[in-house]
Amino acid sequence: MTLDWQVFLQDDGGGRTYLEWMFDAWGWTLSVAGSAWVVAMVSGCLMGILRTLPQDTRLNVWLARFANAWVELFRNIPVLVQIFLWYFVLPKVFPAMQQVPGFVLVVLGLGFFTSSRVAEMLRAGIQAMPRGQRYAAMAMGFTTWQTYRYVLLPIAFRTIWPPLTSESMNLLKNSSVAFAVSIAELTMYAMQVQEETSRGIEVYLAVTALYTLSAFAVNRVMAFVERRMQIPGLVVAGNVGGGH
Repeated sequence: MTLDWQVFLQDDGGGRTYLEWMFDAWGWTLSVAGSAWVVAMVSGCLMGILRTLPQDTRLNVWLARFANAWVELFRNIPVLVQIFLWYFVLPKVFPAMQQVPGFVLVVLGLGFFTSSRVAEMLRAGIQAMPRGQRYAAMAMGFTTWQTYRYVLLPIAFRTIWPPLTSESMNLLKNSSVAFAVSIAELTMYAMQVQEETSRGIEVYLAVTALYTLSAFAVNRVMAFVERRMQIPGLVVAGNVGGGH
């Protein structure tokens, strides 16, 4: 078997090389993953907090039920099916969504799917803390918002950061499902270039390298943040933050 890497220097028929096309596709992959990560973190953290609100008022009870329903809805449906629902079904049900770009729909689908997992992690992180932390904050006169802002969330995020790193890497890899709705990301690039050049081995090796490089970069960034916010004696991390 002989590998022909010169295929990436060939013109794709549109005035650019396959190498340039691959980097364009890489940009789409990173854009989808990065945007979905923001959606997942914002909505996931909100739902995680709502699930742990003290059940002392009717409003809190309903907010917790809403968050529970959110998590169960988005984590029990395969991500590819959710992408199809966002792209094909919802625009038919809600005509106003037909004007929404496909990129945004994919980001919402992928982001909300991941948000259910982030919410569950944050819920577990908060509930794993001794109840005395919450009671101490209440005894000091903190409001519910202040209790979460200054007491619960800082420790909970430190606790869940390693699994959150893995989830962030999974989100990057899950972005490959965007090919199913014609987002020009890496997986779609590989499929199209393989058909055009019949050099599938070279193409898939290159795409695999870019996915690996991207996931590794996410891991290193998250490990750096973990070391920066680590509390000695509370969370034990690997020497180079590679324990996840």
